[in-house]
Amino acid sequence: MTEVTLHLGIIDVGLFVTAVILLCVTPGPDTAYIVSRSLAQGPRAGALSALGISLGCCLHCLLCAFGVTALLAASPSAFAIIKFAGALYLIFLGARILWAARRLVQQGALSPVAEAPIARRGGALIVQGFLTNVANPKVILFFIAFFPQFVATDSPSKPVSLLILGALFVVIITLYNVLMAWLAGSITARIRAIPRFSLWLERGLGAAFIALGLRIALIRQPL
Repeated sequence: MTEVTLHLGIIDVGLFVTAVILLCVTPGPDTAYIVSRSLAQGPRAGALSALGISLGCCLHCLLCAFGVTALLAASPSAFAIIKFAGALYLIFLGARILWAARRLVQQGALSPVAEAPIARRGGALIVQGFLTNVANPKVILFFIAFFPQFVATDSPSKPVSLLILGALFVVIITLYNVLMAWLAGSITARIRAIPRFSLWLERGLGAAFIALGLRIALIRQPL
């Protein structure tokens, strides 16, 4: 294992795994997104959102391995487009959830969680998680700063080394995020069955998305 690792130019694999685990347990936008989904809409919604985020990380891994990520981060215009697109998307999702919850109140239809405002379709949840991750410029900066530290300067194939590290990263964060989704969703299982509490959880979800969007909009490009 050590010989293969050295041959690929990957260094300090143990430190890499430790750092990724510590990163997972440190609250961040992705974790907040998954937990918010799980609390308001159940563990299935959270797990599907986590899968979408993992697919976004897969794309980031590919872009990082072939140098596209560095080009995006170095371009002020590209960085700004990604930042504001991500921010507007999250704010749009949040506003849409809040609007749907408001309409339910106006109609006097406090429906149970199965009929809650936001769509529960698996494909939609995966796509939303994917777009949330891909359009977050902070994730781009993370991949640029983090992954190259674990690839030797004389690596015979840096793209391959980065892809292997990326695959390991995705596996770890997926397992952690799905676990978090299950735990958070299970905590509020009974509360979500009560229509009025379910409605407030939806409102909290909408507000959380808007807050995440505003947070992304305030990210500054490093000099």
